[in-house]
Amino acid sequence: MGETSEPDNSEPEEDLSRQEARDVEKRRAGSTRVVHEVVRLQGEEELKRPALSLLLSALAAGLAINLSLMSELFLRHHLPDSEWAPLVYLLGYPVGYIIVIMGRLQLFTESTVTAVLPVATHPSIANMGRLLRLWSCVLAANLVGVTIVSALMAGEVVLSDEQRLAAIDILGKLEVQEGMKTLTLGIPAGFIMAALAWILPNAKGSEFWVICLLTYVIGLGGFSHVVTGSSQASFLWLSGRITFAEMLTDFTLPALAGNIIGGTGLFAVLAHGQMRSDRNGDDPDSA
Repeated sequence: MGETSEPDNSEPEEDLSRQEARDVEKRRAGSTRVVHEVVRLQGEEELKRPALSLLLSALAAGLAINLSLMSELFLRHHLPDSEWAPLVYLLGYPVGYIIVIMGRLQLFTESTVTAVLPVATHPSIANMGRLLRLWSCVLAANLVGVTIVSALMAGEVVLSDEQRLAAIDILGKLEVQEGMKTLTLGIPAGFIMAALAWILPNAKGSEFWVICLLTYVIGLGGFSHVVTGSSQASFLWLSGRITFAEMLTDFTLPALAGNIIGGTGLFAVLAHGQMRSDRNGDDPDSA
């Protein structure tokens, strides 16, 4: 007897009208390959951008991301010191991310997945050099932007004296973490930011809520984001509460390492590996 082929259920039913079939296609989420290709092409575009363009975009992102800290501080100032208060004041944490991500500005942790996929797809010394150029430009400009706004906050240019003192009091009460603890808390933050870059192509009009939800989790979990957290650390440094060495060794460098591990090692490589596995599974010659 001849073999009977199983019906292909991946296409819309035949009794649907053409308009209904188009509606089905419009609402159907993209496959892993489609999302991978969208993110990879975004990474290719970023790798090709001139250094000056990267620096200016990343500088703007560093300036804007401080709004997360400022919004959180403003909400904290009007809330009682209670167990439920973080659920409310951390609603300010996504503000800077919304501006940066929806404004298509360069934020370092997004580059850990979008720019890594082209290198993982076509590994070469030239592509690795382009990746390192992108990372160094974006990270340096992000931190410069963050430090500029922190200096304005510490100098009472964008904050009143009362708000600055309240900010010092609030941030000074936070537990000082050792570098290794910061690194481990940086891994989930890097993973979440990489997941955000992976999810957005399928968000289809819900980008605002996806960004809010995932970045709220970063704030609620106390995870370490190298750029956003540097706004807090640099403010404390410029206010004389911690030294530059403490800021560097206890936060910036460990958070950077954790974000790279979470964004690149645990997400970009695994996502790319999944796509390659799916492709090999569909290739009869790969068996």
